[in-house]
Amino acid sequence: MKETIYNYNDLLQMLDSLLREPSQFWDSFYADRSKKIPFFVNSPDENLVSYFESGILKQGKVLELGCGPGRNAIYLAEQGCNVDAVDLSVESLNWARERANEKKVSINFIYQNIFDLEIEKRTYDFVYDSGCFHQIAPHRRMSYITLVNNSLKQNGYFAITCFEQGGEYGGANITDWEVYRQRSLHGGLGYTVEKLREIFKDFKEIEIRKMVEYEQPNHKFGVSGFLTALLQKC
Repeated sequence: MKETIYNYNDLLQMLDSLLREPSQFWDSFYADRSKKIPFFVNSPDENLVSYFESGILKQGKVLELGCGPGRNAIYLAEQGCNVDAVDLSVESLNWARERANEKKVSINFIYQNIFDLEIEKRTYDFVYDSGCFHQIAPHRRMSYITLVNNSLKQNGYFAITCFEQGGEYGGANITDWEVYRQRSLHGGLGYTVEKLREIFKDFKEIEIRKMVEYEQPNHKFGVSGFLTALLQKC
């Protein structure tokens, strides 16, 4: 393996090797579908539902980053959206396809690392991320923002659901520098409303709030310890 840094991309790949969970980890994570993982339910995020119910979001072309077992992608397709859903786990995508077939909806599932995506610029009306962002290492945030910006049409919307700092299910309260000292994301980084505003300061804020908790089973998914944000490309 080449281990010489010639350019910025080489640097990113070196840092990835220190911190990124391999696809085999996520395949193992999704292999046992009986595990008591909150988001293994087959219901969409409550905040995502609220965006459509309020009329902010309508039918359009959507990119979901880190779709997991497909619950949000399925909801988006049911709203009449043309959905591209990306994940790096074969196991999660197999599960997502099974669910989509059961619901009789059409979704373009893509097996890919989000940073290796090749997409036409300004293609999507909406980009959604539920649970991917807090697994992104600090050195990849600039790449992540660039990906979202390049994907969205002018005035398109972007939304995330991520760990709140010190939340029940994750949300490590450590500095970016400490991530590299410890060589670990500790299961996922935690964020505050203020930090999300700073990171996504070039977007127009529509809403940033705590996720609303819903007792399961329910037609909407919501748990404590998560933040949700809806933003717009200016």
